[in-house]
Amino acid sequence: MIKLRKSDERGYAHHGWLESYHSFSFAGYYDPAHMGWGNLRVINDDRIAAGSGFGKHSHKNMEIVTYVLAGQLAHEDSMGNVEGIPPGDVQRMSAGTGVTHSEFNHAKDQETHLLQIWIEPNVQEIPPSYEQKTIPEADKLQKLRLIASPTGENGAVKVHANANIYAGIFDGGVPFQFPLNPKRKAYLHLIKGQMQVNGLDLSGGDALLMDGESELTLIRGKNAEVLLFELDPA
Repeated sequence: MIKLRKSDERGYAHHGWLESYHSFSFAGYYDPAHMGWGNLRVINDDRIAAGSGFGKHSHKNMEIVTYVLAGQLAHEDSMGNVEGIPPGDVQRMSAGTGVTHSEFNHAKDQETHLLQIWIEPNVQEIPPSYEQKTIPEADKLQKLRLIASPTGENGAVKVHANANIYAGIFDGGVPFQFPLNPKRKAYLHLIKGQMQVNGLDLSGGDALLMDGESELTLIRGKNAEVLLFELDPA
């Protein structure tokens, strides 16, 4: 089963300093048909205006992955981490028993564009923790590169969840085939550009919800950047 969800079907919010598209129900956007997919709970496509950001707020028992696309994101948390997250870096924060943090765009003339991803953990009440890795663009060209997994192998960040996240950048080239475990759910999010996946034409912001599929074929990428999630079957 493959279901195509178009970009304009997502939830949308504009708060002046923040413009956000919600792939799943979040805050003021509620859609009972899109509460998550497997253990993937949130994909927010956020654009933070220059000099703005999220003040201190708290999370608990959630795996939070941040993928910066443009600009810079300044992170500060109750664990003592003070970090800048540039494009190409992947940040993982395990909220566990509880963590407070803030996220700001301190630039004076540039917005910050990012994806914030929440995944339900497979362990509860663990000590909160933080990890950040740089994933070179060359590692993502014309292929899907692992950026998050339960073991953190091959330079990926480690998530306390039954989930793998891959990132890829595609522009022309030969078809790229990727095996899927048909016993797991999968979710493909096209961040930008255009491409064809298993015969379906996708544009930036479109997504594929997949269940029982055994292979992906990605072709005809045009300035395309994509995330693929392998998820719990539930």
